[in-house]
Amino acid sequence: MKVFPFKIPKSSEEAFIYQEDREYIFYDKYHQHEEIQISYIKKGEGTVLVGDMISEYKEGDILIVGSNLPHVFKSDISESKKKSVMLTIFFTKNSFGKNFFNLPELHSIEPFFEAIKNGIRIRNAKPSIIKKFEKFKDADKYDRFILFLYLLKAFCHAEKTPLSNYVFNKPFTDAEGKRMQMVFDFVMNNYQKNVTLDEVAQIATMTKNAFCKYFKTRTNKTFFQFLIEIRIEHAAKLLVKNKELSVIEISEMSGFNNISNFNRKFKEIKKKTPFEFKNSLSDS
Repeated sequence: MKVFPFKIPKSSEEAFIYQEDREYIFYDKYHQHEEIQISYIKKGEGTVLVGDMISEYKEGDILIVGSNLPHVFKSDISESKKKSVMLTIFFTKNSFGKNFFNLPELHSIEPFFEAIKNGIRIRNAKPSIIKKFEKFKDADKYDRFILFLYLLKAFCHAEKTPLSNYVFNKPFTDAEGKRMQMVFDFVMNNYQKNVTLDEVAQIATMTKNAFCKYFKTRTNKTFFQFLIEIRIEHAAKLLVKNKELSVIEISEMSGFNNISNFNRKFKEIKKKTPFEFKNSLSDS
């Protein structure tokens, strides 16, 4: 199966697709597809990379990935022994005809399509949205269509944050996808160690200079910016889940060998020092 482009299986009789994933590990290959993806995480948690940004996903999140926006879900190792559940809707803007969403009656949905170009996370989704999502499984085609329109409008007014800062206008080739997948897999398995540019360039089968330019062009950030963000996301999770660990221990477990550098990078990304972040969890 090719990594890029990834094809969503669909019959000629379906305008859009509803899919339930009940897996120990979600499809964890860095990929993109023409279809817009709306996913409700019913169970499970882990890391999601969308475009140029890495963040966590957890139970209750709704993640919306725009057309041809590269992404990958990585289940936490601690969660891989339990089945994760993700409910997903796939569709394109032309699923119901080229001009369907241009109808005057649907103008109120236009903000949705603008917002999802970078991908969005729906925060604190209302129970009514979750209930509508969970009705898809047993609904007939007509009711699914009504539920779908309801969700699009609800998402326009919901609290949301971007999943990426960079808009990808050009689909990746299969070779590019495989190369980025190898780099991503290596980083996710080794970010707690001392990762060198020589190692990563070798995995990408490129010179160091060529790899640096290649990575920056496709992610809008340097490789080491990307690596630091992964480390900080891991550190944030440890601060949440392992409150008995000291900040120095978490720093070392996240791949930092200098506590001052860890504190500085953590504040740059999370807008709080590790101590402030940890204390805010105690206050909540």
